[in-house]
Amino acid sequence: MESLRVKLEQLVEQSGLTVSDHQIGLLVRFVALLDKWNKAYNLTSVRDPMDMLVKHILDSIVVSSHLHGHRFIDVGTGPGLPGIPLAIMNPDCQFYLLDSLGKRIRFIKQVVHELQLENVNPVQSRVEEFIPEEKFDGVLSRAFASMTDMVEWCHHLPKPDSGVFYALKGQMSQEELDLLPKWCCVDKVEVLNVPQLEGERHLVTLSRKE
Repeated sequence: MESLRVKLEQLVEQSGLTVSDHQIGLLVRFVALLDKWNKAYNLTSVRDPMDMLVKHILDSIVVSSHLHGHRFIDVGTGPGLPGIPLAIMNPDCQFYLLDSLGKRIRFIKQVVHELQLENVNPVQSRVEEFIPEEKFDGVLSRAFASMTDMVEWCHHLPKPDSGVFYALKGQMSQEELDLLPKWCCVDKVEVLNVPQLEGERHLVTLSRKE
């Protein structure tokens, strides 16, 4: 655990992010739980906890400063990515973590219990079948193969007047942007700085046209 903490502190320093000691501790404990459960549940293809710090934790928390609002849903969250790291970074915001697989939601519930995260709400459902009582300021995903699938399947989740989609992507192609439905507007494409991560990372912010 101590070596994970030292490594994460180094990564945070390289990224320029502001992360408290308490948040560092929670993020390291999350990685330890993910490593432990991964052996039985196969939650992620990343096996080395040190790699998880880069590919899962840093890759998630670099999005934090780009979020606007207080109510978010992470669709296709898998083992809670990017939702749990973002919830740790933003304790005043509510995060709904949605996945259709029971083993992933069971893991997230265990994380919520052990880390005492009061702002994480696990939801087991297919995204197209989930009807929230209240719409969201932001719909997050890093799991969808295409942004078109994301906005089509999740079109009912953001607030109609102000809600946005946040798509975490690797390489960006103009072709993928051109395939978006006509009602969808690309607000921003931002390059994310993830220290020690091979390959590009982008955050694409999308909204419904007026």
